[in-house]
Amino acid sequence: KMGNAESNAYRNHLSRFLPEEQSDIDGVFDTLSGSSGSAGAKNGKATKKTVTLAALQARSSAYMREPLPEQMTVRLYNGMKSIDPTGKSSGLSEQIAKEQFVIFMSNLLKGNADEKITIIMRMISKAEGPVKGKQIQEFTEDLIMSIVQVLNYRKELKGWNLENTRDSASGVKALASQLLSELKLADGTKPVGPQLMEADFDQGVIEDWVYRVPQISIFLSAVIRQGLHVLHSLPDQTKDILNLVPSCKGIKGRGLVSLFDIPSIIYINSHLPAELQHKWQLLFSSRLHGESFSQLCGHIVKRGPCIVILKDLDGYIFGGFASHSWEVKPQFQGDNRCFLFSVLPSLAVYTCTGYNDHYMYLNHGQQTMPNGLGMGGQHGYFGLWIDSDYGKGHSKAKPRCTTYNSPQLSAKEDFTLDAVEVWAVGDLPENAGAKGKKSILDVDPEAQAFLEMAGKTRQSEGLREPVEEDDDDD
Repeated sequence: KMGNAESNAYRNHLSRFLPEEQSDIDGVFDTLSGSSGSAGAKNGKATKKTVTLAALQARSSAYMREPLPEQMTVRLYNGMKSIDPTGKSSGLSEQIAKEQFVIFMSNLLKGNADEKITIIMRMISKAEGPVKGKQIQEFTEDLIMSIVQVLNYRKELKGWNLENTRDSASGVKALASQLLSELKLADGTKPVGPQLMEADFDQGVIEDWVYRVPQISIFLSAVIRQGLHVLHSLPDQTKDILNLVPSCKGIKGRGLVSLFDIPSIIYINSHLPAELQHKWQLLFSSRLHGESFSQLCGHIVKRGPCIVILKDLDGYIFGGFASHSWEVKPQFQGDNRCFLFSVLPSLAVYTCTGYNDHYMYLNHGQQTMPNGLGMGGQHGYFGLWIDSDYGKGHSKAKPRCTTYNSPQLSAKEDFTLDAVEVWAVGDLPENAGAKGKKSILDVDPEAQAFLEMAGKTRQSEGLREPVEEDDDDD
């Protein structure tokens, strides 16, 4: 009887996978269980194939450089081990049977929050019962670190790498804190700081969190697919993993380290409109193009939606997403898809409140209106402001920016700029010279006139971008 019930549950889970997915899962299980079962397979059911923790660890470090951190492999193993296909939990063994392996894959890759939750609880803590905030934090940091490591290992960072981005360690902690800030206790309150670390969270509360914070499921899915190399090459049911990291253009071979780190790229990209999440292209970097406001304008005007990110001299990193091409004019522009964000010391996105439409502003060379680049708030009190007198800026939000409900993003209200980058997101507009490999100066007489107006009458050659090679697709 028992065996029959077991195979029914097993068959139900197996039926969630397409035939080619089933054979992929079988293949991975066979590899993991090694040759121990091969003799048994020949003479009926003499030996039942199983997977050990050691086999998982060996799989993870088969190539010396490990796709997954050791602690994540242990968590995956604990998750598999917690599955009890027969309902007789007393006899859970240290070895993973095929049924456990398939149900684990089915629940985490195809299941709903309810199906994922028991496994996630065991991945957070081997012990039954509620878990502490500190344990959830450690699990979340391990998960994010695993994403960075496995995507780097599998060469899935699409032109980004650990050399051309900021160190990911602070980004891992910042993104974990951001995801944990969504944890709510049963009474609906959100504990913070030491209170969060010591609080007990039961299964229902964690399930609610996993349901509301999609990154947990997306990251787990990517870690399993890319870490254990299962179902990684088959067309995915969800586009989530596809656009986890946008492809990166314009930074390769230029010796630049971006102000972004991999976790913050993943987080900010997830807040962009879906049609813009596939590609980021560097338009301007003060370290490459010089510290000049007219240079900044010349590189970003009429180039489509983009992200402005800057760092102040105190090391705070923050910026904004502009939903429309920047234009030099004395009026506000953009729409309610614009947002402000912070990367350091904390990672957060601040979306529009509907209070006003002061989304984005760019002006230069005017007597009567403020000259500079601004987002949110109002003249003289922007949520984010870079002055046309390059090097100065402010983030005035007492207590919050009216447009985006963002706090003060810089360390000091009036700050000094250390660096600025602007990334075009999505495909560049046709008229921006993306098609014909021309300089923006050739195709945009307004930009040319604008640069001349700004006193840039020297040969425009010096302002031209090097021809962008399509070699960042590896």
